[in-house]
Amino acid sequence: MGEHHLRIEPAGASRATILIVPPLFEEANRTRRTLVLAMRALAAQGFAAIMPDLPGQNESLVPLEHVDLAGWQAALAEVAADIDGPLLVASLRGGCLIDHQVKAAGWWRLAPVGGASLLRTLIRARVSADREAGVTSSLESLTETAQREPLLLAGNRLSPAMIAGLGSAEVQPIEPLRSVALGADGIAGTPLWLRAEPGEDAAMAEAIADDIASWSAICGIN
Repeated sequence: MGEHHLRIEPAGASRATILIVPPLFEEANRTRRTLVLAMRALAAQGFAAIMPDLPGQNESLVPLEHVDLAGWQAALAEVAADIDGPLLVASLRGGCLIDHQVKAAGWWRLAPVGGASLLRTLIRARVSADREAGVTSSLESLTETAQREPLLLAGNRLSPAMIAGLGSAEVQPIEPLRSVALGADGIAGTPLWLRAEPGEDAAMAEAIADDIASWSAICGIN
Protein backbone atom coordinates (compact mmCIF):
# COMPACT_ATOMS: atom_id res chain seq x y z
CA MET A 1 0.00 0.00 0.00
CA GLY A 2 2.98 2.27 0.55
CA GLU A 3 1.60 3.87 3.73
CA HIS A 4 3.40 4.29 7.04
CA HIS A 5 2.95 1.53 9.63
CA LEU A 6 3.64 1.93 13.33
CA ARG A 7 4.98 -1.44 14.52
CA ILE A 8 6.08 -2.45 18.00
CA GLU A 9 7.87 -5.78 18.43
CA PRO A 10 8.26 -7.94 21.55
CA ALA A 11 11.72 -8.53 22.99
CA GLY A 12 11.68 -12.20 21.95
CA ALA A 13 9.83 -14.31 19.42
CA SER A 14 6.35 -13.07 18.60
CA ARG A 15 3.33 -15.11 19.68
CA ALA A 16 1.21 -13.43 16.99
CA THR A 17 0.60 -10.04 15.40
CA ILE A 18 -2.21 -7.79 16.57
CA LEU A 19 -3.46 -5.52 13.78
CA ILE A 20 -4.79 -2.38 15.45
CA VAL A 21 -7.56 -0.61 13.51
CA PRO A 22 -8.10 2.78 15.15
CA PRO A 23 -11.29 4.84 15.09
CA LEU A 24 -11.88 6.95 11.98
CA PHE A 25 -11.24 10.66 11.37
CA GLU A 26 -10.76 12.88 14.44
CA GLU A 27 -11.53 10.02 16.81
CA ALA A 28 -8.27 8.40 15.67
CA ASN A 29 -6.27 11.43 16.83
CA ARG A 30 -7.98 11.47 20.22
CA THR A 31 -7.23 7.81 20.93
CA ARG A 32 -3.82 7.32 19.31
CA ARG A 33 -1.70 7.84 22.42
CA THR A 34 -3.67 5.28 24.39
CA LEU A 35 -3.53 2.81 21.50
CA VAL A 36 0.24 3.15 21.35
CA LEU A 37 0.38 2.40 25.08
CA ALA A 38 -1.77 -0.69 24.44
CA MET A 39 0.61 -1.77 21.67
CA ARG A 40 3.55 -1.51 24.07
CA ALA A 41 1.63 -3.51 26.67
CA LEU A 42 0.93 -6.18 24.05
CA ALA A 43 4.62 -6.30 23.14
CA ALA A 44 5.42 -6.87 26.82
CA GLN A 45 3.16 -9.95 26.64
CA GLY A 46 4.94 -11.31 23.58
CA PHE A 47 2.82 -9.94 20.74
CA ALA A 48 3.86 -7.83 17.79
CA ALA A 49 1.46 -4.94 17.24
CA ILE A 50 0.98 -2.93 14.06
CA MET A 51 -1.17 0.14 13.45
CA PRO A 52 -1.17 1.20 9.78
CA ASP A 53 -1.99 4.62 8.41
CA LEU A 54 -5.00 4.42 6.12
CA PRO A 55 -4.83 6.19 2.75
CA GLY A 56 -5.59 9.87 3.34
CA GLN A 57 -4.81 9.69 7.07
CA ASN A 58 -1.79 10.80 9.13
CA GLU A 59 1.42 10.44 7.05
CA SER A 60 -0.36 9.30 3.88
CA LEU A 61 0.33 11.27 0.70
CA VAL A 62 -3.09 10.35 -0.70
CA PRO A 63 -5.65 13.18 -0.50
CA LEU A 64 -8.48 12.11 1.79
CA GLU A 65 -11.10 13.31 -0.67
CA HIS A 66 -9.85 10.63 -3.12
CA VAL A 67 -10.64 7.83 -0.66
CA ASP A 68 -13.84 6.01 0.21
CA LEU A 69 -14.81 3.36 2.76
CA ALA A 70 -14.38 0.48 0.32
CA GLY A 71 -10.85 1.69 -0.40
CA TRP A 72 -10.05 1.61 3.30
CA GLN A 73 -11.41 -1.92 3.61
CA ALA A 74 -9.24 -3.09 0.71
CA ALA A 75 -6.16 -1.26 2.02
CA LEU A 76 -6.50 -2.86 5.45
CA ALA A 77 -6.90 -6.32 3.90
CA GLU A 78 -3.74 -5.66 1.88
CA VAL A 79 -1.78 -4.79 5.02
CA ALA A 80 -2.99 -7.98 6.72
CA ALA A 81 -2.04 -10.13 3.73
CA ASP A 82 1.61 -9.09 4.14
CA ILE A 83 1.76 -10.18 7.79
CA ASP A 84 3.34 -13.58 8.45
CA GLY A 85 2.15 -15.87 11.22
CA PRO A 86 -1.03 -15.79 13.31
CA LEU A 87 -3.00 -12.55 13.10
CA LEU A 88 -5.64 -11.06 15.37
CA VAL A 89 -7.55 -7.88 14.46
CA ALA A 90 -8.35 -5.34 17.20
CA SER A 91 -10.68 -2.56 16.05
CA LEU A 92 -12.18 0.44 17.81
CA ARG A 93 -15.31 2.47 17.03
CA GLY A 94 -15.50 3.24 13.30
CA GLY A 95 -12.51 1.00 12.64
CA CYS A 96 -14.95 -1.88 13.11
CA LEU A 97 -16.62 -0.83 9.83
CA ILE A 98 -13.56 -1.73 7.75
CA ASP A 99 -12.05 -4.84 9.37
CA HIS A 100 -14.20 -7.65 7.97
CA GLN A 101 -12.27 -8.27 4.73
CA VAL A 102 -9.11 -9.16 6.65
CA LYS A 103 -8.17 -12.83 6.94
CA ALA A 104 -7.40 -13.45 10.62
CA ALA A 105 -7.57 -15.98 13.43
CA GLY A 106 -10.01 -13.75 15.27
CA TRP A 107 -11.45 -10.27 15.73
CA TRP A 108 -11.71 -8.07 18.83
CA ARG A 109 -13.88 -4.95 18.74
CA LEU A 110 -14.27 -2.14 21.27
CA ALA A 111 -17.36 0.09 21.20
CA PRO A 112 -18.29 -0.57 17.54
CA VAL A 113 -20.39 2.14 15.92
CA GLY A 114 -22.39 2.36 12.70
CA GLY A 115 -21.40 4.65 9.87
CA ALA A 116 -24.63 6.67 9.96
CA SER A 117 -24.03 7.57 13.61
CA LEU A 118 -20.47 8.69 12.87
CA LEU A 119 -21.66 10.76 9.93
CA ARG A 120 -24.37 12.51 11.96
CA THR A 121 -21.80 13.44 14.60
CA LEU A 122 -19.47 14.89 11.97
CA ILE A 123 -22.22 16.91 10.29
CA ARG A 124 -23.59 18.23 13.58
CA ALA A 125 -20.10 19.40 14.51
CA ARG A 126 -19.95 21.26 11.17
CA VAL A 127 -23.33 22.88 11.80
CA SER A 128 -22.12 24.05 15.23
CA ALA A 129 -18.88 25.40 13.78
CA ASP A 130 -20.81 27.21 11.03
CA ARG A 131 -23.11 28.77 13.60
CA GLU A 132 -20.16 30.10 15.61
CA ALA A 133 -18.75 31.57 12.39
CA GLY A 134 -22.05 33.26 11.56
CA VAL A 135 -22.85 30.86 8.71
CA THR A 136 -26.25 29.22 8.36
CA SER A 137 -26.25 25.50 7.62
CA SER A 138 -28.23 22.44 8.62
CA LEU A 139 -28.04 18.67 8.62
CA GLU A 140 -30.28 18.61 5.56
CA SER A 141 -28.44 21.27 3.53
CA LEU A 142 -25.00 19.76 4.21
CA THR A 143 -26.24 16.28 3.38
CA GLU A 144 -27.55 17.59 0.06
CA THR A 145 -24.27 19.37 -0.70
CA ALA A 146 -22.33 16.18 0.08
CA GLN A 147 -24.10 14.42 -2.78
CA ARG A 148 -22.48 16.78 -5.29
CA GLU A 149 -19.06 17.78 -3.93
CA PRO A 150 -16.53 17.05 -1.17
CA LEU A 151 -17.56 18.33 2.23
CA LEU A 152 -15.26 19.57 5.00
CA LEU A 153 -16.26 17.87 8.24
CA ALA A 154 -14.20 18.29 11.43
CA GLY A 155 -11.11 19.05 9.41
CA ASN A 156 -11.64 16.14 7.02
CA ARG A 157 -12.50 16.79 3.39
CA LEU A 158 -14.74 13.84 2.53
CA SER A 159 -15.82 12.82 -0.95
CA PRO A 160 -19.45 12.14 -1.89
CA ALA A 161 -18.48 8.46 -2.17
CA MET A 162 -17.05 8.41 1.37
CA ILE A 163 -20.10 10.15 2.81
CA ALA A 164 -22.52 7.87 0.95
CA GLY A 165 -20.57 4.83 2.13
CA LEU A 166 -20.59 6.00 5.73
CA GLY A 167 -24.29 6.72 5.61
CA SER A 168 -25.11 3.10 4.83
CA ALA A 169 -22.21 1.29 6.54
CA GLU A 170 -22.94 -1.21 9.29
CA VAL A 171 -20.53 -3.25 11.37
CA GLN A 172 -20.41 -6.65 9.70
CA PRO A 173 -20.77 -9.93 11.62
CA ILE A 174 -17.62 -12.04 11.65
CA GLU A 175 -16.33 -15.04 13.58
CA PRO A 176 -14.65 -15.67 15.91
CA LEU A 177 -15.44 -12.28 17.45
CA ARG A 178 -15.25 -10.70 20.89
CA SER A 179 -17.15 -7.42 21.06
CA VAL A 180 -16.41 -5.31 24.14
CA ALA A 181 -18.22 -2.29 25.57
CA LEU A 182 -16.29 0.44 27.36
CA GLY A 183 -17.06 0.39 31.08
CA ALA A 184 -17.95 -3.29 30.89
CA ASP A 185 -16.14 -6.57 30.28
CA GLY A 186 -13.21 -5.39 32.38
CA ILE A 187 -12.41 -2.41 30.11
CA ALA A 188 -12.71 0.62 32.38
CA GLY A 189 -11.91 4.10 31.16
CA THR A 190 -13.32 7.21 29.58
CA PRO A 191 -14.52 7.50 25.97
CA LEU A 192 -11.44 9.28 24.69
CA TRP A 193 -13.03 9.71 21.26
CA LEU A 194 -15.49 12.21 22.74
CA ARG A 195 -12.85 14.52 24.17
CA ALA A 196 -12.08 17.84 22.53
CA GLU A 197 -8.33 17.09 22.62
CA PRO A 198 -6.21 13.93 22.40
CA GLY A 199 -6.00 12.14 25.73
CA GLU A 200 -4.21 9.27 27.38
CA ASP A 201 -5.47 6.52 29.69
CA ALA A 202 -2.72 4.11 30.76
CA ALA A 203 -5.03 1.89 32.80
CA MET A 204 -7.39 1.54 29.87
CA ALA A 205 -4.47 0.65 27.59
CA GLU A 206 -3.35 -2.11 29.95
CA ALA A 207 -6.92 -3.44 30.17
CA ILE A 208 -7.21 -3.49 26.38
CA ALA A 209 -3.93 -5.41 26.06
CA ASP A 210 -4.91 -7.92 28.75
CA ASP A 211 -8.31 -8.56 27.18
CA ILE A 212 -6.84 -9.02 23.70
CA ALA A 213 -4.22 -11.41 25.07
CA SER A 214 -6.91 -13.49 26.80
CA TRP A 215 -9.06 -13.52 23.66
CA SER A 216 -6.08 -14.61 21.54
CA ALA A 217 -5.76 -17.79 23.61
CA ILE A 218 -9.43 -18.58 23.00
CA CYS A 219 -8.72 -18.11 19.29
CA GLY A 220 -5.98 -20.74 19.48
CA ILE A 221 -2.99 -18.39 19.75
CA ASN A 222 -0.62 -19.40 22.54
